[in-house]
Amino acid sequence: MSDFMKTLKRILIVFAIACLCVSCKYAEPLSYNPWELVSLPTQETLRDIGFTDNPSHGWLVGSNSTLLETTDGGETWQEKVLDVGDENKYRFTSVSFAGDEGWIVGEPSIMLHTTDGGVSWVRIPLSEKLPGDPNTILALGPKSAEMTTTIGAIYQTQDGGKTWKAQVEEAVGVLRNISRSNDGKYVAVSARGNFYSIWKPGQSAWEQHERSSSKRLQNMGFTEDGRLWGLARGGMLQFSGSEDLEAWEEPIYPEFSTSWGLLDLAYRTPDEVWLAGGSGNLLCSFDGGKTWLKDLEVENVPSNFYKVVFITPEQGFVIGQAGVLLKYEPPAKTTA
Repeated sequence: MSDFMKTLKRILIVFAIACLCVSCKYAEPLSYNPWELVSLPTQETLRDIGFTDNPSHGWLVGSNSTLLETTDGGETWQEKVLDVGDENKYRFTSVSFAGDEGWIVGEPSIMLHTTDGGVSWVRIPLSEKLPGDPNTILALGPKSAEMTTTIGAIYQTQDGGKTWKAQVEEAVGVLRNISRSNDGKYVAVSARGNFYSIWKPGQSAWEQHERSSSKRLQNMGFTEDGRLWGLARGGMLQFSGSEDLEAWEEPIYPEFSTSWGLLDLAYRTPDEVWLAGGSGNLLCSFDGGKTWLKDLEVENVPSNFYKVVFITPEQGFVIGQAGVLLKYEPPAKTTA
């Protein structure tokens, strides 16, 4: 090969690398940090958070029967110990309230119910034939709730948990996670992340769908306007089309990195979106997910952030491993 061709080859390689770096740049830093690290009396893994109709009164649940209560909006938390009738250490996975009526579920199979904001909890007996363990619970109103199991069965009660009616004839299989839309649809990701399933109210069975790329799915949910969002390995984010839930838009990589994964997504407003990930990563978009900024001030928190929840636009939380909880503090308004 001539010296000219060698030089030309080097130039082309350098040019290709430069183009790659430009297209895969890191996210720009967020100009402020709206998240405060909350001190908790536990290092157990937390799973979910729920509030009564009083925004000051809420509950956190997690592994080893962990149950924490706040009466000041999440600034401080007190550990509660419940007598559930046996010596098992339960993995509480979900908590939900409608007014002062609340529900907690977990595994091994357990369900707790309160009608007084958590002053007292009663254990609800569950059938030994229940397919899978209780996984999520959503309080729908007085004596009404909707439960899913770890293999995708869906049940509703209208009488405070005395009886439950199956909403789907067959479960979908072992799940990585499951999410519900505001109008009652569900999307579930298979345990290995190789396919997802959708269920709509009135359907007798789940509809299975192949993932849209070669990357295994990490989590899925619904956008504010009813579309799907999906997180996949390698830091990939994708949204479905406006009408067709099987038509996916081009993949988005909020930050060029493969050392950590994207684990959850939540909307604070229709335009403001937050992404949580491994190694203390939080990213924010103010344009519905088109462009992203990174909250650099929380990177020093030694935790994987795996759940983002906004109770209201002004009240939000990030749940991490080993008893880590971040509380959203709205930025102070400035006057001209």
